[in-house]
Amino acid sequence: MGRVVILGVFVADTAYRADRQPRTGETIMGQGFALGPGGKGSNQAVAAARAGAETHFISRLGRDPFADMALKTWAGAGVHAAVTQHDDSYTGAAYIFVEAATGNNAIIVCPGVAGHISEADIDAQSALIGGAAVFVTQLEQPLPAALRALQIARAGGARTVLNPAPAAPLPEGMLALCDFVTPNESEAEALTGLPVTTVAEAIAAAQALRAMGAGAAIITLGDKGALYHDAGQTVHVPVMVAGPVVETTGAGDAFNGGFAAALAGRADPVAAVRFGCATAGISVTRAGTAPSMPGRAEIEALLARNAG
Repeated sequence: MGRVVILGVFVADTAYRADRQPRTGETIMGQGFALGPGGKGSNQAVAAARAGAETHFISRLGRDPFADMALKTWAGAGVHAAVTQHDDSYTGAAYIFVEAATGNNAIIVCPGVAGHISEADIDAQSALIGGAAVFVTQLEQPLPAALRALQIARAGGARTVLNPAPAAPLPEGMLALCDFVTPNESEAEALTGLPVTTVAEAIAAAQALRAMGAGAAIITLGDKGALYHDAGQTVHVPVMVAGPVVETTGAGDAFNGGFAAALAGRADPVAAVRFGCATAGISVTRAGTAPSMPGRAEIEALLARNAG
C-alpha cells in the first residue's frame, strides 16, 4: 500500500448535545458534553491510518493541552506527525452542536496556529508530499498553502484529492490540480451554483465540477451515499448501513480518509468510493469524530455484507 499524505488542521472538538441550538441571548440546558480530537485533516488522517494506509499528517500545533491531545491521538492511530509546534498562538478548537433527536450537527472552527500554515511550511515538507501515492487537503488551512501542496503533489505523481470544506471560492486553476474533488451537497452547490438535493442534481453538479477542471467529482450525499463521475462513467454508490445513526459529525472525514486509503492500496476509484462509504457508514454509529473511525477489518466486513 502506498503512502497517504494529508495536509490540514487539528482542532479539539467541544461537542454539546441538546434538543436545539440556543437563540441569541438565550441559555438552554444541554443533554451531554464531550471533548475530543477533531479537525477535518486530522480526522481524515486517523481514518486513513486505521483503514490500513501508511499515513502522514502535515500541520501546526501550539504548545498546550490540546496539542498534547493531538499527538496522543495520532500516536494511537498510527499517524506519522509531520508537524511543527509554536508558542505564538493556540492549538485549534471547534464548537459542535449535536441535535439530540437526529445526530445532525452544526460547527464553528477556530484553527488557531494552524490557520497560519504557510507556503514555506509546505516547501519544508516537499519531499514527503512529492513522494506520496495519494495527497489529500481541505480548506481549513490557508488556501495558498493548499494550492502549493497540490502543485508539489501533482509534480511528484501523487493522486490528488481536494475536500473543499469548509466551502470557499477557489483560486483559478486549483481544481485542475485535483484528480478528485469530494464536496458534500452544500459544498458542491457553493462551488457550482447548482442545487444538490437529489442524485440527478448531483450528476449535474459533478459534470460542472469536471468542466471547472477536476479530473473526477465525488459528491457525498449523506443518507443517499455518494455520486462518482469522471470522463468515462457515472456511478451512484448507495449508503452502507452499519447500525443506528448516533452522530453524523466526522462522516465526511471518514469517507475521505477511507477513500484515500483504498486509492493508496491500488483500488479503482469506484471501489475506493465504496470503501469510503463503508468507512463513513460505521463512523456514524459512534459518537465523536476521530474516535469513531473504524479499523480495516470492520470496513471489509461491512463491504462483504453489502457485496452485490
